[in-house]
Amino acid sequence: MKFKFLAPIAAMICFIAVSPLSYGQMAEEKVPNGWHLKDAQKDGFSGISLDKAYDFVKGRKSKTVIVAVIDSGVDTTHEDLKGILWVNTKEIPGNGKDDDKNGYVDDINGWNFLGGRDGRNVKEDSYEVHRVYYGWKDKFEGKEIDVKKLSAEEKYQYETWLRAKQEMEESKAKGKETNVESLKQDYTDTKQNYEDVVMMDSLLQSHLGKKAFGYDDIKNITSEDKGIKRAKAVFTYLMEANNLKDKENRDILQGFGEYVEYLAGEVRKAEAGQGAPIDYRGSVVMDNYLDFKDQFYGNGDVMASTPFHGTHVSGIIGAIRNNGLGMDGVADNVRIMSIRAVPDGDEHDKDVALAIRYAVDNGAQVINMSFGKYFSPEKKWVDEAVQYAASKGVLLVHAAGNESRNVDSMPSFPNAYFWDNGKKATNWINVGASG
Repeated sequence: MKFKFLAPIAAMICFIAVSPLSYGQMAEEKVPNGWHLKDAQKDGFSGISLDKAYDFVKGRKSKTVIVAVIDSGVDTTHEDLKGILWVNTKEIPGNGKDDDKNGYVDDINGWNFLGGRDGRNVKEDSYEVHRVYYGWKDKFEGKEIDVKKLSAEEKYQYETWLRAKQEMEESKAKGKETNVESLKQDYTDTKQNYEDVVMMDSLLQSHLGKKAFGYDDIKNITSEDKGIKRAKAVFTYLMEANNLKDKENRDILQGFGEYVEYLAGEVRKAEAGQGAPIDYRGSVVMDNYLDFKDQFYGNGDVMASTPFHGTHVSGIIGAIRNNGLGMDGVADNVRIMSIRAVPDGDEHDKDVALAIRYAVDNGAQVINMSFGKYFSPEKKWVDEAVQYAASKGVLLVHAAGNESRNVDSMPSFPNAYFWDNGKKATNWINVGASG
């Protein structure tokens, strides 16, 4: 069996484990846990010099800050996070009633705008470019459009559709549609490799006599059995090459499994570009999407089955400090409010807008948004939510993305610039990664 996937898969595992480390660095050098918090002069790692910041405010009384994390969900059982989760004390857990009369039933740690009343949750979704192109195709395709006669909102829609059409045509011209088969093959191969690693894990569990094992357990194996030796070699490589020697087998499998699901999602999205996308969200949420007044949908399951990214982000913000577990967060006096609005695919503007409003109405002072897309058909709703947050003194912190795009000049959403007048929100910070 071939393991050509191991290096990139290992990198992916590192990325989705609750750790802020760059997987490129991990494979090349030994980097200490929490390097991003360290000081270049004192520690030799160019982090944010957090200890200096805490020394500066030493002796001053801190105030608890509620940080809303709009993301894929948060693992509410995580040992390094459950102690700092925001709790809606006005709501009685599990009684099926809206005790605080805010419109959301059993919103204990936040709200899931990607859920159905029946308990189902949206996991995968399509790209916004496909939703925009096919959604407005009948309205604009082949029509004589006099832009001067369009309202401001219609003009925005038309220009957005033209951009989506152009991207679709460019993708076709570059032959991206032919990559579907290549993606499918990559997914098939990787899935098979994952299944092989699962079998190896079972072999090692049986040999060691326990379900959970770590690096030291593997290194101490002396069996001459070919299957055991191969399994030992594979797990040893994964842990050593990616600085995962402090992790267990279940972390490796969980990360690998997530990557397989990621590839499956990429195949699905590529196929969606060949025709009108499936309405994944609508079939679960069951709201009237185009009616913004239809707001009280979803459920209280903020963890769902996709908490990886949101947990990662929440850990960076506020994982309990100095407790000997996992990593240390940046802030030592925060409460994380989890709001699930980001699927495996592009988020929907309505969900983002309502997530912002929910955060504001329930006491968040800072809203973290580590997501983005290239089209925003209902940007008006998001802009109004941003303005609402500004009126309440709430700060929005948004990630600039991972593609090295100039988000001040290239389309990227959500953003701080209002669709109708181009003015910039005063309560918005874009954060980019250096290096």
